[in-house]
Amino acid sequence: MHNIAILGFGTVGSGLGEALLTDRERLARHLGDGLDIKYILDLREFPGHPLGDRVVHDFNIILNDPEIELVAEMMGGSHPAYDFSLAALKAGKHVVTSNKEVVANFGAELLETARQNGVRYLFEASVGGGIPVLRPIINEAVLHEVRSVRGILNGTTNYILTQMRIHGTPFADALSAAQSMGYAEANPTADVDGLDAARKIVILAALAFGVIVKPDDIPVKGIRDVRPEDLQAAGACGGTLKLIGSASRECGGLLISVRPCFVRHDRLLAHVDDVFNAVSVDTGVLGEVVYYGAGAGKLPTAAAVEADITDILSGSVQSQEALTWKAGSRDDLCDASLVSYSWFISGGTDSRITEPMTEEAVKKLCAAGQNYYPCL
Repeated sequence: MHNIAILGFGTVGSGLGEALLTDRERLARHLGDGLDIKYILDLREFPGHPLGDRVVHDFNIILNDPEIELVAEMMGGSHPAYDFSLAALKAGKHVVTSNKEVVANFGAELLETARQNGVRYLFEASVGGGIPVLRPIINEAVLHEVRSVRGILNGTTNYILTQMRIHGTPFADALSAAQSMGYAEANPTADVDGLDAARKIVILAALAFGVIVKPDDIPVKGIRDVRPEDLQAAGACGGTLKLIGSASRECGGLLISVRPCFVRHDRLLAHVDDVFNAVSVDTGVLGEVVYYGAGAGKLPTAAAVEADITDILSGSVQSQEALTWKAGSRDDLCDASLVSYSWFISGGTDSRITEPMTEEAVKKLCAAGQNYYPCL
């Protein structure tokens, strides 16, 4: 019997419990043995829940139980999620997580700790929810040169921009609609200001290029200043506006950013709407490959965590070296002010796409009331 513990029984944790109960027989056949959720760590009780008798309130019970092979961390936030993950790895227990904040801030250390202790640290669900994108990027990075990774990484902002484009809805009203539908939190800062996407793109960049930098070290701009008229003007110029997380090698370093971008209609990313996510990977051998699907939600995210669990317990994941990262700094990033793009300038009848130029140069072209966006 494979015994595991779930840390946190909120949306994703309860979804994982539901998925593992539903798939119990299939998993037993796949693993050649049963899988049991022996403990659930949470501050609350869950009377009447099928797994309610598994709840404990002291992490040390899990840490000190030699029968626990694997810990699934679904707590959210950095602490104590990081602390519990580190302790579990040092105790020789595998850890899987959906926690993008911990992976983005502490991924290099946790991967090295896993390597030193002969266990695994996997996090497919931390980017793109149920989209199976991390394993393909790992494989490409091992076999081929990855030129760039970019994508629509936040379903909330994509929903808001879709409503603004289709219906002409002002930002504040589109945000209110997203909140009423449960797509946005009461405090939407992490989504609309690009912080959630920043955590995800630094993880994708680390997988592609082997260096993880802090989300706070990359330029991040959200969607609060995007106007319905900008989206209408973008359409007239043959594209649309999307919040894009992007990572590539430029000027001898890594160029990693999150910001609204003009995406031409001939790009697949231009047609990803509502709460869906997509990640585009450009390699020298395959060219551009796009991974598309549900970027969030209880069961899609739980399914990604379940996939990590079964990969580890079945022995499918072998190479820890493929997931060894260098902890980077601002010295690993290129100077974004030196990079030239074409820009979409939005502003009435003068909306247009420029020749390649730096951001400082495009600022000088813009009149009052004009916004500008880099073109993909």
